Amino acid sequence: MSPFTLRAPMIRAVAVAAALFTVTSAAAACSSGSDVTKTDDGRTVLRYEGTASQVTYPELAEALGYFDTIQLDWIGDNTSGPQSIQNTATGQTDFGGAFNGAVIKLQAANSPITSVLGYYGSDSETFNGYYVLDDSPIRGARDLIGKKVGMNTLGAHHEFLVREWLAREGLTSDEIKQVELIVVPPVNTEQALREGQIDVGTLGSVFRETAVERGGIRPLFTDESLFGAFTYGTQVFRDDFIAENRDAVADFVQGTARATRWAQITPRDEVIAQYKDIITARGRNENTDLVDYWKSAGVAGPGGVVTDQEIQTWLDWLTRNGELEAGRFTPADIYTNEFNPYANGTYDPASGPNGDPVEEAAK
Repeated sequence: MSPFTLRAPMIRAVAVAAALFTVTSAAAACSSGSDVTKTDDGRTVLRYEGTASQVTYPELAEALGYFDTIQLDWIGDNTSGPQSIQNTATGQTDFGGAFNGAVIKLQAANSPITSVLGYYGSDSETFNGYYVLDDSPIRGARDLIGKKVGMNTLGAHHEFLVREWLAREGLTSDEIKQVELIVVPPVNTEQALREGQIDVGTLGSVFRETAVERGGIRPLFTDESLFGAFTYGTQVFRDDFIAENRDAVADFVQGTARATRWAQITPRDEVIAQYKDIITARGRNENTDLVDYWKSAGVAGPGGVVTDQEIQTWLDWLTRNGELEAGRFTPADIYTNEFNPYANGTYDPASGPNGDPVEEAAK
């Protein structure tokens, strides 16, 4: 028997409990934005969670020297967007990031957070696919009724995308409820799919690339096939933190936006080399080989600029599914581009990370 065995009822129970804890604790607890640490030279320390063997855009910004007044403090790793923004809302970290639908739901639970820039999405090179085995009888949405779809967490990107695809393919709400969504760690998804423990596996980044290389699987659909080049997730701060540390937040956003832009316009081999240098230098005993599978920035707007559509899409979705009352929020209630240099007039949106023409920046 495989060392990884699904226990669906237990996993679903844990996921539901975690979701309830997220809403209640985030709404009830919020540490003061004034509880920040300063370095000896006066920089504001921002606590955050990273991802093992990967480089986040704030980490890239720090390595490129784009921050002027802040310093990052890594407190551990996290692979769950809802958990990441819950930790920010409750003051365990100073910023976090998640799928925009999860951000809206946390705000709907009266958690005062605001999105400040986009950090992940899909394009022709970088996307998440929903894969079945080559010989699977599943060919369309209706074939998923009564079947299991594995994903890293519930209530976030993959659940929304699966339900959106099923709805677009004509399934009713009652039929969609019969598609079973199962929590499976990304590192185990391919194995669970190949061993028949799930019928559809959600695969992205290195997990998708390596699984496709091994063959025997095919995509049922991808998030890129639904929305094209689209930013799905944003980084957030607590509102009180923004109010009390505006200069630090502004520096974080301008530096991270410039780093995102650097990754958007810099040749792939140079980005990979930079990422490997960062991972090696931080000394966390990580495997840099995974970075070779990096394809593109996967962020639609220049420097992570957020658009109304990237928020309104999920406001409409949540309203349509009865999870949000109509008209409660507008996109402006969810995010701000105030600090992003590619939106506030500091840089031309087409320019590079220092405001220079892209042709020069890419040399």
